[in-house]
Amino acid sequence: MNCHNSYLKWTFFLIFLTTCRFSIAKQTNLTSDIPKLDQFLNAIYEWRANQQQKQADTGLKLLEAPTVVAGVLCFLAASISSAGGVGGGGLYVPILTIIAGVDLKTASSFSAFMVTGGSIANVVCNMFIKNSGKILIDFDIALLSQPCMLLGVSIGVICNRVLPEWLITILFAVFLGFCTFKTCKSGFCFWKLESEVEVMRRNGNQELENGLLKNESFGGAEPLLEKEEKGLGSSSIPWMKMGVLVMFWFSFFFLYLLRGNRYGQGIIPMEVCGVGYWIISSVQFPLAVIFTSWILYNRETQHNIPSKKQEGSSETKHGPSGKLIFPLMALLAGVLGGVFGIGGGMLISPLLIQVGITPEVTAATCSFMVFFSSSMSAVQYLLLGMEQVDNALIFALVCCVASIVGLVVVQRAIEHHGRASLIVFSVGIVMALSTVLMTSFGAVDIWRDYTSGNYMGFKLPC
Repeated sequence: MNCHNSYLKWTFFLIFLTTCRFSIAKQTNLTSDIPKLDQFLNAIYEWRANQQQKQADTGLKLLEAPTVVAGVLCFLAASISSAGGVGGGGLYVPILTIIAGVDLKTASSFSAFMVTGGSIANVVCNMFIKNSGKILIDFDIALLSQPCMLLGVSIGVICNRVLPEWLITILFAVFLGFCTFKTCKSGFCFWKLESEVEVMRRNGNQELENGLLKNESFGGAEPLLEKEEKGLGSSSIPWMKMGVLVMFWFSFFFLYLLRGNRYGQGIIPMEVCGVGYWIISSVQFPLAVIFTSWILYNRETQHNIPSKKQEGSSETKHGPSGKLIFPLMALLAGVLGGVFGIGGGMLISPLLIQVGITPEVTAATCSFMVFFSSSMSAVQYLLLGMEQVDNALIFALVCCVASIVGLVVVQRAIEHHGRASLIVFSVGIVMALSTVLMTSFGAVDIWRDYTSGNYMGFKLPC
């Protein structure tokens, strides 16, 4: 999918249609501005095309100014993204295409490696550099969510091929804008609660210091760090759950290798979008259902659900509907991620925050899940003949180092200021920047299609 989807593109389109409905006199005055807008957008389009042509002719040179600037911006993007546990692909792709001038296909493959590099740093820090002797990753949420997220990505990719770009643009702008608003709103609410806790501590409230303050003092909510202090996080790595997650990874990866991509590239010869292609694709549905049902059954027999296992989980998630909320959220995040061409971490992170998972647990769990999805994409790119692997690995190393820096800085800021809500704001910043970048520069593509008379309706999946 073209990652430069844009709400502004649709806005320009609506403005043009609206002017056509005015009277002839008004239409003459208003349409005088249309050529100026068209010239401006064409200038941007031609500049991007020239940058991409130059890169295609000479290759990506790491020491050239555009590449160095793109590397610095990716370093900053990775530092911010790592704090929130999101992959950052929504920032990497626009930076690489706009600044470095690489084509969208190359930028997408680079992004998979960069997200993987950043997530490796996150996972290592969260698993082996423990917070107060505990691992913040909620492995139960990861087990329940990962199969449905991988299934959702496959569904979303098919929807991306069928839906017109202007519709994808509207859905992207509305959903990501709404999630950004809700995430920032949650961040301000948590900040307010933490401020109240700080004031009470300064006033010598012993009950708060001893963790005995009732929830009613905060309107039914607890300050984030107080929840984490009472956390039930595991102090050792649950290797059995890790093994199950690895089994998930290899099961879906094997299906992807058998099926191949939309161009028929796979480990066995197969007709593009033929009967075999769709049969193998459909196997993902029972596979995801079987894996998820198995995990749910084990949780039921052990009388243990994720909300009681790890810190920061809501205690209201009892019953069948409570157990299914994580697979359903993961499925939704996967579908939308596949449609919009971005990682699921940016979508599932605000959803987990909304259901009551604390920011530190959300960030650690999302980065853990992003590692599995991004690494699968990266390995597939390798097996299918990806070019410029060396450059991709260098950018991945940059993002890995940047992620470590971001994690250290944010963790020290949390310890110094006592505000875990900084993680929520990090997620909100990444989402806001991704929305602006992907919509602003994506506007040029839809406007170009419209003015060129290209087909803008629904398409077949193959």
